Amino acid sequence: MNKSIRFISQKLGFALCAVAVVLLQGCASSSAKFPPAPTAAAAQDYSYIVGAGDNINIIVWRNPELSMSVPVRPDGKIATPLIDELVAQGKNPIELAREIEKQLGKYVRDPVVTVIVTGFVGPYSEQIRVIGEAAKPQALPYKLNMTILDVMIAVGGLTDFAAGNDATILRSSDGGKQYTVRLKDLIKRGDVSANVEMRPGDVLIIPQSFF
Repeated sequence: MNKSIRFISQKLGFALCAVAVVLLQGCASSSAKFPPAPTAAAAQDYSYIVGAGDNINIIVWRNPELSMSVPVRPDGKIATPLIDELVAQGKNPIELAREIEKQLGKYVRDPVVTVIVTGFVGPYSEQIRVIGEAAKPQALPYKLNMTILDVMIAVGGLTDFAAGNDATILRSSDGGKQYTVRLKDLIKRGDVSANVEMRPGDVLIIPQSFF
């Protein structure tokens, strides 16, 4: 009876070891199948794009009655005196100012408009999304030269269950390519060589660790 129990225990031990090896191999391959994220990624000619939820300050020179601060509605449009509806989402502030000038030109002679964005949300296509094992998964407005360290500070770091070095960036601006990032090395070990720049529209995916 004891021999039978010992035999079964040995078999069970071998089986568990085999499962562990498979899982370890799976974890290793998951981080190795994507190339490392490029250290530099920001475009120096980046211009902020207006999105729903932004707040827009419109200044019409010599026409204070037409100057005001308005929110961009969920449908991406704004409304001002003399302009019933105007699409703001998807335009940078200069493009939006020229469009407002064009519309106001029907009623005001040679209007000069300046647009200042005072609340930043940005369109979904430009936001940085963090999903998975972050302390506070969320979407963040992109900022020029934003790094993955800035993103992790904003989301409160990793959870206790995060597989930080198996995290990946899904980059829509590169045609949906996926890159590996070493979040554990960066945050837990202070390895600044693991810090990389983000691009508008990046999705940071942080998987859960099996161990």
